[in-house]
Amino acid sequence: MPPRNSLISRLRHGRAWDEWDEKGEGDDAGAPVPAESTKPRGRRVAVTVTFAALFVAGAAFSAAAGDQVRASLEGAAASEQASTDGTTTDATAPTSTDPATPADPAADGGALAPVATSPGSDDSAPAPDTALPPASETPVSAPAASSAAQAAVEQAATRSDAVARVSRPTASNRASQRTLVRTPGLSGRQHHFPKRVRAARAPAPELEGATSSVVWLNRALPDPTPPALRLEPLFAKHLRSVARANHVSWALMLAVLRAEGHNGAAPANLAGLRMVAAGLPQLSLRKLSPWAAMFSFSSDTSFADRAVALSHYYRGVGLRALVHGLVAEKAHLGKKVLNDPRVSIYAGGRGDIESGRVNVRVLAAIEYLADSFGQVTVSCLISGHRLYARPGVISAHIYGLAADISEVGGTPITGHQQPGGITERAVRDMLLLPPELMPKQVISLLGLGGPSFPLANHYDHIHIGY
Repeated sequence: MPPRNSLISRLRHGRAWDEWDEKGEGDDAGAPVPAESTKPRGRRVAVTVTFAALFVAGAAFSAAAGDQVRASLEGAAASEQASTDGTTTDATAPTSTDPATPADPAADGGALAPVATSPGSDDSAPAPDTALPPASETPVSAPAASSAAQAAVEQAATRSDAVARVSRPTASNRASQRTLVRTPGLSGRQHHFPKRVRAARAPAPELEGATSSVVWLNRALPDPTPPALRLEPLFAKHLRSVARANHVSWALMLAVLRAEGHNGAAPANLAGLRMVAAGLPQLSLRKLSPWAAMFSFSSDTSFADRAVALSHYYRGVGLRALVHGLVAEKAHLGKKVLNDPRVSIYAGGRGDIESGRVNVRVLAAIEYLADSFGQVTVSCLISGHRLYARPGVISAHIYGLAADISEVGGTPITGHQQPGGITERAVRDMLLLPPELMPKQVISLLGLGGPSFPLANHYDHIHIGY
């Protein structure tokens, strides 16, 4: 059996892996290799050496190019840092312009001496253009400089010294000046906006107590009865004449019209007024209470409540105030409160009303309660009340926008704030006022919804605030 043409035999005789021939089983493994088989090996060695040389040359070229780029970048950075340091030199640290005498001139070959700096300076290296020797003091070993070079050196030193004198940063902001350099081109692109003027802060909300669901601002309040809510003079004339002819209350007639939803400056014509007045005398002959009369007229409790409350309000302020407005009749209403025997006011409160400091809404509320219950006692208006309702907030009493009621219908508030008592009736009547006269606060020991809420320190009075 002929010898197998194995890989070992081929490698031993100089044959490569790519010359493997599976069909050469019959070839003689021990046959000598021809001389031409050595040529490919030499060619491969030459190619390998060539590529290695190219690789080494490329690496060397890349290294040299990288060194050049790095040197150029470092040079640019150094020049920029030098220019920045030149503009931020601390003028407080004196810089010597005279070269220090070297210890051994022969040892350093006549080189320039280092620049002497003060110990307090925080710069590690002085600027190269701030410490140059004078042109007249040239070291012995240095070559003689030309007059042009000396003039250039002197000019550079003078310019650097001038720059150092102009920029005099303090030690606290010198570091920030070095890092934050203003670019000249950015100043032209800055936008300037007008300075905003802050609006005046609104007054603090007035709260009569620690907590409350009602918040408002103490400011000048308008007339509660603007022209749109006033009555026409002709309608008022017809209303008074019809009521007098039928011996009924004009306030009750107007309250019936408003409770039925007839709004406007003339809620009814002359025929309508006569129709309303024709039904009311029959009720008055039965000698019923106003609420019972209104309930018999409509068979509706809410209608009766609203109509009776409105009739007390209209009678309290008067027909002239409903025609001309409450503010126009403030002086007349104040005199009415002071002269009303049903109203009891302490001496300081009477002075507040006489001076005109009490708001017309408070005057209308006092007369409304007096007409509803037949008697009312005012314990506090402006005089005698503390300045602050709570820390930092001025009380509504100081503005004349609040009143404290200590007695209603001859019954004191103290000890009579149980459900269904006189205090609850007074609070409910205050909640039935028309929207233009509705208080912002009705404080007692009872919370009946709306602007009413309880506070423990109001056990002896009802606070009515606008």
